[in-house]
Amino acid sequence: MKLAISTRSVAGLLKPKLTAIADAGFEGVELAESDLLCSPYSAEYAGAMLRELGLSCVAFAALRDFEGLSEEERARGLRRAEHKFDLMQDLGADLLVVTATTRPDSSDDDAHIVADLRELGTRAATRGMRIAYEPVVTAAHVKDHRRAARIVAAVAHPAVGLAVDTVGLARDVRELEFADFASEKIFHVEIADLAAQSMGLEWASRHHRLMPGQGDLPLRDFVAWLDSVGYEGPLSLEVDNDLFCTAAAERIAVDGMRALTWLIETVQTKSDARIEVRNVEFLEFCANDAEAPRLEHMLRTLGFVPVGRHRRKRVTRWRQGEINLVINCDPDGFARSFDVAHGVAACAVGLRVPDPAAALVRAASLQIATFSQSVAPGEYPMPAVLGVGESLVYFMPEAQTAAIWDSEFEPLPVADTSGAGLRWIDHFTQVTRDNELASWLLFYVAMFRAGKTRQIEVPDPVGRTISQAIDTAGGRMRVVLNAPQGEQTLASRFIESAGGAGVQQIAFATDDIFATAERLAVLGVETLQVPANYYAALTAEFGLTSELVQRLAAHHILYDRDAHGEYFQIVTRALAKRFFFEIVERRGYMGHGEANVPVQLAAQSRYRNLPPTMSAARPLG
Repeated sequence: MKLAISTRSVAGLLKPKLTAIADAGFEGVELAESDLLCSPYSAEYAGAMLRELGLSCVAFAALRDFEGLSEEERARGLRRAEHKFDLMQDLGADLLVVTATTRPDSSDDDAHIVADLRELGTRAATRGMRIAYEPVVTAAHVKDHRRAARIVAAVAHPAVGLAVDTVGLARDVRELEFADFASEKIFHVEIADLAAQSMGLEWASRHHRLMPGQGDLPLRDFVAWLDSVGYEGPLSLEVDNDLFCTAAAERIAVDGMRALTWLIETVQTKSDARIEVRNVEFLEFCANDAEAPRLEHMLRTLGFVPVGRHRRKRVTRWRQGEINLVINCDPDGFARSFDVAHGVAACAVGLRVPDPAAALVRAASLQIATFSQSVAPGEYPMPAVLGVGESLVYFMPEAQTAAIWDSEFEPLPVADTSGAGLRWIDHFTQVTRDNELASWLLFYVAMFRAGKTRQIEVPDPVGRTISQAIDTAGGRMRVVLNAPQGEQTLASRFIESAGGAGVQQIAFATDDIFATAERLAVLGVETLQVPANYYAALTAEFGLTSELVQRLAAHHILYDRDAHGEYFQIVTRALAKRFFFEIVERRGYMGHGEANVPVQLAAQSRYRNLPPTMSAARPLG
């Protein structure tokens, strides 16, 4: 199958979007006539440009409202078609996509439609061209592929076939109805994904198509069927999406190729080449000399202690349980440049993986940008890729993790190792702009052996946030992606204050939330104050005992329950109005406390107008 993309999927003018498509590695384009009509270039020039870029025009999507009309309209339609054929000749295209008519005054009689398409096929054949008839959900009559397939079969012309659209095939997101098609009559395939909760097929088809892997359609089953029946035509990505239209052409084109590469790979190899994450080994923070004391103070109030100092750099390792946090104050290198751009922040995550070299190979196959910087003699050259908000994702080899820590860091004497009962990094939340959420979702699920949960909307006191969780098997890595909707939401203010997307929240796991809460109170951590109304509602919502509710309220602990178990949360104040920490206990619970997010956001927003303090003793943020 030839991998192609519709020019409607990529924003911009014709020449830059074709350049972006070619640079992403596509072999062909499905050229929408609107792109040609709005271009100053002739079809002949556009054809030459395609060839120079190494692209072929696999289809020209140009003819609509043709069939089932009056004799006068039919004659006009055939004149329009001949003009399309002239353009196709200049473009080097031999396939014309004809979408089912949307005109309400058209005939619903199959015989009428068949006669029109047969005549069109005869005209196309004389020019060495073909017709792909496409049903659309907005059509007046031919909305589904089964009826379109019967019509194409009745036309019985070698130049007339079917254009299949996976979104149009979806009666729901659990199956695609394609088994009855005559595979040899499929001339063209348009592929896109769809979210389970999309608001109606017609709306989703025109406004919220997604890349394969970003939604819930069983596209692997469909592509496997195409492969099994010997389909060799184009697989054309068509993702009409209101948000994608505001994104850079280069990013959408690369995302499209990444999605198709992953899709085809799993069908052809029948294996999972994604990288297995064994653990979130560390989080790295950048901070300058003024910021570091505030961050260090906050970590101490959470029970962390410094256990190592880098042998050559101003970098300190902090630890509690299995959690490693690194504070990088070095005047040179990536962390310092990140701090200059964003201020104190979580600038990198380190993942423990079986084979870092394999991770880089995987990244290259998906066109994920890698990162490297000079290392001193004796330092481990830790490979990395660029992640959300220009942060880094490092890969540490599982077999050498302990040796790397020992070789890079000089141990520090630790007076108090009691900590606060924090065990490991449960999850972290990254905020991204709304038109980048789907892109970063694809980054994680195509790169790593991870699955996504249902996308939800979280209310904010001054807007809403779209939230998408990504989990690896066994919870070795849990990531929540948040995209703000509204300029005044907490997530939007984070993007503004932090100079871009990045980590806003980090959750640590404990085995005993109440013992941890008591220890944190002794250490002096500043937690969010939860309103009494919240606890009054818990009794009615979950039937909790008054004793348990009182214990929760005493320590400002949030609570949730799902079909698998219970969830407890303590949330800290934000540091410098940028990021904050959570302490969570899971008792079988599978989610991320989504029901409590509005309470958290409202509580954080109460501190909005307080200035961040520079005091190391009381970092109000």
